[in-house]
Amino acid sequence: MIAVPSHIASLKPYQPGKSIAEVERELGITGSIKLASNENPLGSSPMAIEAIANSLHDLTYYPDAGWSLRHALADRFVIKPENVICGSGSESIISTALHTFLEPGNEMITSEGTFVGFQVLAHASGVKTHFTPLKKYAYDLNAMAAKINDKTKIIYIANPNNPTGTAVTTDALERFIARVPDTVLVIMDEAYFEYADGWPDYPDSMHYRWDNVLTCRTFSKAHGLAGIRIGYGMAHSDIIGKMLKVKLPFEPSTPAAAAGLGAMRDGDFLRRTVELNRESLLYFHTELERLNLNFVPSLANYVMIDFQNADRVERVFNGLLQRGVITRPLRAFGLPQCLRISTGTMEQNRRCIDALQGVLSAEVSA
Repeated sequence: MIAVPSHIASLKPYQPGKSIAEVERELGITGSIKLASNENPLGSSPMAIEAIANSLHDLTYYPDAGWSLRHALADRFVIKPENVICGSGSESIISTALHTFLEPGNEMITSEGTFVGFQVLAHASGVKTHFTPLKKYAYDLNAMAAKINDKTKIIYIANPNNPTGTAVTTDALERFIARVPDTVLVIMDEAYFEYADGWPDYPDSMHYRWDNVLTCRTFSKAHGLAGIRIGYGMAHSDIIGKMLKVKLPFEPSTPAAAAGLGAMRDGDFLRRTVELNRESLLYFHTELERLNLNFVPSLANYVMIDFQNADRVERVFNGLLQRGVITRPLRAFGLPQCLRISTGTMEQNRRCIDALQGVLSAEVSA
């Protein structure tokens, strides 16, 4: 057998949420709904789908490595193409940043209870990563700042945070960045930016043009393109230039880049998505409060419930599965006592709450 480093041997791979086909095959049921993976319940941007179809005639040629999409994003955010990098989802951008900037002996800082994809990347990097405890389900930036030392190279902040739905406020972020040396790269993972943008005190990291901040966003969520994998990063040209040396040479694919360009033109789809999500969050917040559950008010497209213990989460999760509703237990995220529910159509949201009420009633009767 071929040996691997100890940090790879001990690595737990990312486990995605259960698919509808998997659940229905296992339980022998039909008509299930999936509220587990923060996907867009309206589907994909029609303009993106049309752009993908048109791009299929060019599959014999190598992709332009995101050149067209980089220029379109530069126009959208009033920056230069040299400030933009594209890849296969925002995770690809984050992975490229880690490969580009980390050296042996470096350290990283982030929070417990954050995006499991970054946790996997952090452990796979082989460098020491400080995971500070959550404070009221949110990033404790003071605790993170206290961990900064001369070995610190990268700090990761998901804003809003997946899976808690909480967000770092404008004032808190400004004070934190002021404490970060300019030799430290701060990765702002804003995968749910479109859902949070416009809420009071939510900071758009691109507003500041900080020289040591990499802003990562994606077309997977609000644009409904999770299946084709397209994301992007924006930063100082020095950061992007170094990352471009490391990224896969023909990433993203031709259809993925075309999808991103199409989605950028589809303002109506994005508007409908955000409006539905705000209606869904209001409904979930109201109903979960009525059910007397300990939930976390969210700025993203999901709500996290704290059931206090892992056994109860497993019971509720399985009870919802039996009723054809797929949700996401958060053991892999380091929050085994919590369950995350993605927002859906209003019909799906109501079905989820009805199923949850049935599970809770069964608990009382047992």
